[in-house]
Amino acid sequence: MKIDELLKKETFTLSFEVFPPKTDSAFDSVKTATEQIAALHPSFMSVTYGAGGGTSRYTLDIAKNIKDQHNVPTLAHLTCVSSTRETVMAKIEEMKAAGIENVMALRGDLTPELEKSDRSGWAYRHAVDLIRDIKASGADFCIGGACYPEIHPESRNQTEDILHLKEKVDAGCSFLTTQMFFDNNLLYNFLYKIREAGITTPIVPGIMPITNANQVERAVKLSGSFMPQRFKSLVDQFGTSPAAMKQAGIAYATDQIIDLFANGIKHVHVYSMNKPDVAKKILDNLSDILN
Repeated sequence: MKIDELLKKETFTLSFEVFPPKTDSAFDSVKTATEQIAALHPSFMSVTYGAGGGTSRYTLDIAKNIKDQHNVPTLAHLTCVSSTRETVMAKIEEMKAAGIENVMALRGDLTPELEKSDRSGWAYRHAVDLIRDIKASGADFCIGGACYPEIHPESRNQTEDILHLKEKVDAGCSFLTTQMFFDNNLLYNFLYKIREAGITTPIVPGIMPITNANQVERAVKLSGSFMPQRFKSLVDQFGTSPAAMKQAGIAYATDQIIDLFANGIKHVHVYSMNKPDVAKKILDNLSDILN
């Protein structure tokens, strides 16, 4: 099923993101974890591509397995960082052959090595370039893109960021998923601004359950996310107890999702980090709301 069709539904939906293994030896354990999440029957699952495309060869394997074995719609990530057009076209053909209908078109994270490299000769500098090539390929994909409620780390200001976002939508994005955020008011403000800018594409908020204190620093580094005092207090109080922090982090994420649903948001995406127990607990917490 194409995700843009799913997002037209008026019922609440919850989807999960998983990531492929980094090594051959980890493939079986990752496959098992993703299958356990798929067995929970989420609305769809997305499978990431890996920084610098480093784990891209497994993305399609995981996505196809979820789709074929569990009948869960899948969204395969495709990044263009350091890729040639030939490489991207080959990936598109592989996705078509696997029956994948949804692709998340991203520039991709830059590894430290890539940040220092000369990017002037790259075939793709931005996600919009990849989106245009996917559309030009003739592939019948539903194309998703990323957006940043708190501004892309490389943008000078939010006005510039929203202009670039509109370029992606105009190029062919059917929906947008947000980077993680921990204060829902930031999302509501962002939604107002992009609607004012003429962007009417469905927005799927992305929620990251922080289940251990070590995730906080990484989350801030990756996304530049604002950490509200309420969340900081949670980490201060429970961060030294793994079990308590996990429970509190799941509760915080659940509370965010409930608030989003209560304020008219119908669809939420959870960065579940290959953790079936976390995904299940969140679904359990929302069982009567989602039904």
